Amino acid sequence: MKRIVIVGASAAGLAAAETLRRDGYDGTLTLVGDEPSPPYDRPPLSKQVLSGQWDADRTALRTPEDLAALGLDLRLGVAAAGLDPATGLVRLADGSTVPYDRLLIATGVRPRRLPGDRVAHVLRTLDDALALRDRIGPGQRLVVVGAGFLGAEAAAVASKLGAQVTLLEPAPVPLAHAVGREVGQALAQAHRERGVELRCGVTVTEVTEDGVRLADGEVVEGDEILVAIGSLPNTDWLAGSGLTVDDGVVCDEYCQAAPDVYAAGDVARWYNPLFGTSMRIEHRTNAAEQGMAAARNLLAAPGARKPFTPVPYFWSDQYDMKIQAHGYLRGHDEVAVVEGDLAEDRFLAAYRSGDRITAALAVGMPAKVVRQWRQVIAVRAAWHDAVPNRP
Repeated sequence: MKRIVIVGASAAGLAAAETLRRDGYDGTLTLVGDEPSPPYDRPPLSKQVLSGQWDADRTALRTPEDLAALGLDLRLGVAAAGLDPATGLVRLADGSTVPYDRLLIATGVRPRRLPGDRVAHVLRTLDDALALRDRIGPGQRLVVVGAGFLGAEAAAVASKLGAQVTLLEPAPVPLAHAVGREVGQALAQAHRERGVELRCGVTVTEVTEDGVRLADGEVVEGDEILVAIGSLPNTDWLAGSGLTVDDGVVCDEYCQAAPDVYAAGDVARWYNPLFGTSMRIEHRTNAAEQGMAAARNLLAAPGARKPFTPVPYFWSDQYDMKIQAHGYLRGHDEVAVVEGDLAEDRFLAAYRSGDRITAALAVGMPAKVVRQWRQVIAVRAAWHDAVPNRP
């Protein structure tokens, strides 16, 4: 191999580049990114950057000297526009092409938007965070559409800055699909106790001049609107490439999508043998870990590759609450609070799928307590062994 191309100057793409160099690859290494900025960290955007605690420069993942040491053919500010695996070429939006012997896709995701909306804020890039930061403060009315982790974090920051925040969510409770009703109710109460007007079970149909319109015709007024209704994998540029795309780039357990093509990070949907299912994880820790794993498998001989079998981890900071989770929460059959009390914003909940414990989520608990459950999940512990005294 003389030419490896990584499309996506993201946390996953950077981790892959560093791993390739660390593991001895000394050929041409091209890193393509659609933003003009070098790789930066996204989790702080909805917290430290939005609150004004961090300047933009602090989000950089590496110093200019660190990047220079990697010897990259760095192509920033130009998006990938097409892929031709038969000839081993990536087409860029400026009309140029980049040849490869092996390719790693790490193009991440983009925000979903409401139909026809072109004026509401979204929160994905550094510019997005800075633009919203300049528009919220004491007395400002902010309407946040979507009470997932991103929307909830932004609502918490805006509330602490003195804005009047209305948080709208179509589900009965925030994050119902992932954390379950009881935990979702506890998170909802935390917002309401801190002054956020949380309205669940309402659907926003459009952004208006004065705010947003609900399905029943009501207009919820706001000075600024943030739409945080999820994301879409950046796979449009792969149309016609022959790669399988289904809510992400579909990969096997080695993060391989096709001969000589791998994927990592938010854009990758891979088969995780530990849980026996395909998953796409949009969390910072997974992006870095998968970038490293995909890079190692990209370099390895077929018999030396290793399946990527992580216990996913994520965290969220909301008000004074630290939320942490290990495992795979979606599709669970049961939730049990095994430590603490939901009403006190200090608890740990275990999640069952089938006869296994597959996840644990904690609020306000020490990190070492939460980490203990990671190993329980990793060894495929039976529910009755891990959570005694349950029917």
